[in-house]
Amino acid sequence: METAKLQMTTEMETLKTKLKATWISGDFGKIAESFKDGAAEFVERLNLKPGMRVLDVACGSGNQSIPAARTGAAVTGVDIAPNLIEQAQNRAENEGLEIHFEEGDAENLPYTGASFDVVMTMFGAMFAPRPERVTAELVRVCRPGGAIAMANWTPTGFIGQMFKTVGKHVAPPLNMPSPLLWGDETVVSNRFGEDVSEINFERRSILFTFPFGVKETIEFWREFYGPTHKAFAALDENGQAALRRDLEELWAENNLSQEDGTTSVTSEYLEVTAICSK
Repeated sequence: METAKLQMTTEMETLKTKLKATWISGDFGKIAESFKDGAAEFVERLNLKPGMRVLDVACGSGNQSIPAARTGAAVTGVDIAPNLIEQAQNRAENEGLEIHFEEGDAENLPYTGASFDVVMTMFGAMFAPRPERVTAELVRVCRPGGAIAMANWTPTGFIGQMFKTVGKHVAPPLNMPSPLLWGDETVVSNRFGEDVSEINFERRSILFTFPFGVKETIEFWREFYGPTHKAFAALDENGQAALRRDLEELWAENNLSQEDGTTSVTSEYLEVTAICSK
């Protein structure tokens, strides 16, 4: 039994190391720039007030932390990728905003219980490998009566379909539930269970815009989006060509700007708002 537990611990440590390396690779800040307006709208719907204690879990380069701090809230941002923390800190300093950013894991948040009035995460905590630990941590650090807000890609949305396309060429990690399950209302309800007194869902769309065509957009994602960057790196030349063809087909079918040589796509996500009961 002890040997099995040790093996599981070692396997999980290896997986988490790989996941961290994935998000450090590329430059997610450049991807985040393409949907920053949608991130600001997500934060605006939280109706934050001056002095509220807000935690941005898997904060990336600060897409949510920055507009949250503009409201006068006391904002903390945490992420596993130190390069993104550095970017977020630089953005905050450039705007004269006081935000506390630090490196940390969504499955083991470095804060005492009931420390925050609002805990938010947008396209971030959904990628942690153990959703039960993520749920427990989001609830633990949120005060009773406080709010947890999530934005999670849905399986049927554009980004969900892109993940599935990549998965046909590069197998996802073993022993890890699909992150896209966070985009299913029933699954999310079951994960929070009695830890929340109220939970509401809204399916929304976010717009990605790029000032170049589909082929250049795919190259942009290959270079800067960690999961896509790692997927291409795992394939030989023929495999990369096949993946690129499939992605070009997907993006071309969904491009809303086919006439002017640019690329715009919308992707559905599930917005979750829950009120902590303990």
